Amino acid sequence: MARLVMKFGGTSVADLDRIRAVARRVKREVLAGHEVAVVVSAMAGVTNQLVKWCQELSPLHDAREYDTVVATGEQVTTGLTAIALQAEGVDARSWQGWQIPIRTDDAHGKARIEAIEAGELRRRMKLGQVPVVAGFQGIGPDQRITTLGRGGSDLSAVALAAALEADRCDIFTDVDGVYTTDPRIVPRARKLERISYEEMLELASVGAKVLQTRSVELAMKRRVRVQVLSSFEDVPGTLVVDEDEIVEKELVSGVAYSRDEAKLTLRRVPDRPGIAASVFGPLAAANINVDMIVQNVSADGLTDLTFTVGRADLARARAVLDSNRERIGFEDLVVDPGVAKVSVVGIGMRSHAGVANTMFKTLAERGINIEVISTSEIKISVLIREEATELAVRALHSAYGLDRAP
Repeated sequence: MARLVMKFGGTSVADLDRIRAVARRVKREVLAGHEVAVVVSAMAGVTNQLVKWCQELSPLHDAREYDTVVATGEQVTTGLTAIALQAEGVDARSWQGWQIPIRTDDAHGKARIEAIEAGELRRRMKLGQVPVVAGFQGIGPDQRITTLGRGGSDLSAVALAAALEADRCDIFTDVDGVYTTDPRIVPRARKLERISYEEMLELASVGAKVLQTRSVELAMKRRVRVQVLSSFEDVPGTLVVDEDEIVEKELVSGVAYSRDEAKLTLRRVPDRPGIAASVFGPLAAANINVDMIVQNVSADGLTDLTFTVGRADLARARAVLDSNRERIGFEDLVVDPGVAKVSVVGIGMRSHAGVANTMFKTLAERGINIEVISTSEIKISVLIREEATELAVRALHSAYGLDRAP
C-alpha cells in the first residue's frame, strides 16, 4: 500500500464530466488499497475571471482582498470533487487551506508555505477517507487567506506530499509528461521517461510550463518523487527524480523558451561599489524577480546595466527604477518588451565541452542575434528577438539530436 497525493489542474476539472472522470481515477487508486489525498485547482478560466474583476474594480487593489476573491475558485472545486467521489462510493471530505491549516508568510498573492499541520489529514486517511484539498491557498500570520501565485496548486501538492511523507506526488495535467521541448512547435519532440530535479527546475525556471518552479524546488529539497501525467489519457508519464536514478544522462534533455520577458537597460550608470545593490535592492523589496543580468565595460566611470524581468512586472519595475533614479544616478532607462529567452538544459553538460558553441553556432547560421547570455552548471540561456523564438527552438532541438526518430 502506498500513500499518494494526486493533483488535478484547471483543465482536469474544467466541467462536471471531467470532475466525474477525476473521481473515477481517484477511486481506482483507493480500490488498489492506497491512501490518497487529492489537491485541485480552480476550474479552467475561473481564476482569470476572478483576477479580472479585481483589476476592473481597482488596478491598485488591496492584495489581501484580492486573495480572498481568487481563492474561491478552489473552494468550489474541492466541494464538487468531494461530491463526485461520494457519488462513486468513496468516503471524501473537502478541505480549504485554512482548515488544515497550511500556514504561509504574509506576502499576499505570492505567499510562501511555512508549515502544514497534517496530523488530522493523516488520521482520516488511515481510516480510508480521501481529503480533497484546495490548492493555491493558505492562511497567513494575520489569519487572512493567502494565495501562492500562479501555478501554486503544484506547490500545494508537493508541500502536502512532503508533509504526509507520501510515496509519490502525481500531477495530472493536459499534457502526458515532460517533453524535450514544446510539441506544438516541434512535432518531433520526445517524451522523457525520467528527468532529474535539477533539470526540471531549470526547465521550469526558463519557461517550460509543465510544473511551477517553486514546486520543483520544494520537491528537490524534500526529495518528493513527482510524476507528471495526463488527465485524459491512461499512459505512462514522466518521473521527476534524483539524478542518481537516471542511468543515461543526456547531454541536453530539453529546449525551453519564454516569451514572458522584458529587457531593461540603465544607461550611463556610475560604476562604483554598491551600484548593483542600489538597483536590485528596491526591485527585490517590491517582489520583482530579476533574471538575466549583464554589465558593460566601464568607460569614463560610467557603465550600462541590462537585465530582464517578467512582462507582468515591467510596469512596476519601471516605476521602482524611476522613483530611485536620483539615488542610482542613471541617465536613461530603455525598456524593450519584444524579446524572448531560449534555453538548453541537461545534466550531461557537466562532463561535456562544446555545448555553448553548438548553441551559438546554430543560432548564427539562422541569422539570430544574441542580446544577452546567462549560464549555470546545466543550463545556457540566450535572449533573442521574440519573432525568432520558434525558429531558434526548432534549430536547437535538431542541433542537439533531440528529434524523435521517424
